[in-house]
Amino acid sequence: MGDANAVRVETGSRWSRVCGRHDLVAHSGVVALLDGSQVALFYLPGEPGEDRVFALDNRDPRSGANVIGRGLIGSVAGKLVVAAPLYKQHFGLEDGVCVEVPTQRLRVWLARLRGEDVEIQVA
Repeated sequence: MGDANAVRVETGSRWSRVCGRHDLVAHSGVVALLDGSQVALFYLPGEPGEDRVFALDNRDPRSGANVIGRGLIGSVAGKLVVAAPLYKQHFGLEDGVCVEVPTQRLRVWLARLRGEDVEIQVA
């Protein structure tokens, strides 16, 4: 793991605080730890309706590397995506499905901004 930007998450309720809004980088990713798993958080300020945060598995299913949080955000056919840094496949920010190979997908969590807190919904 060894990511200096990772934030440890303590769970126990339906929504868990993972970091503060100040820890996010606009139009980019940061990584948090959720029950030992790396979660890539993407912050899109000013998107239609409100600021949005997306939470996806940081592990790239093709390479096996924990790099999704370093991917570039964009859109493909009107769908918000993150481009995986190594093989450049595109994953939907909302559903985690790979545009090029729909059988590949990233786990996604519901994420929200609550005041200055960033929260992820946990089971």
